[in-house]
Amino acid sequence: MQITRRIASIILICCVQFAFSRTKRSPLQQAPPAATQLLNPYDGQRDAQRAGAKLYQRECAACHGADARGIGKALPLASLELRQASSGAVFWVLRNGSIWRGMPSFSHLPEEQRWQIVTYLRML
Repeated sequence: MQITRRIASIILICCVQFAFSRTKRSPLQQAPPAATQLLNPYDGQRDAQRAGAKLYQRECAACHGADARGIGKALPLASLELRQASSGAVFWVLRNGSIWRGMPSFSHLPEEQRWQIVTYLRML
């Protein structure tokens, strides 16, 4: 009985450590290779940037700040990491969110609007 408890405790500790080790990577780093290859169909389009700016203010600014510098544990979006990430990785994070980082999924937004947000973030 005591051995069973010890084994269960060891398994639990391993699971918790695994879960916390995944949180050390940013959500952008967790995007699968297929997602990182996606191309933004609105890349560089001013209308998409303007639409993305409005969507950003409505959907993202509460956590990431109106200036995109981040609030609390929300990733600063005017960061080198975001600039270096592929548009596909950013799109993937918008669609999937990050439970460990408290980032909700924005899959409720149409794909077009998520790409517009990505387009806006690219101009920051």
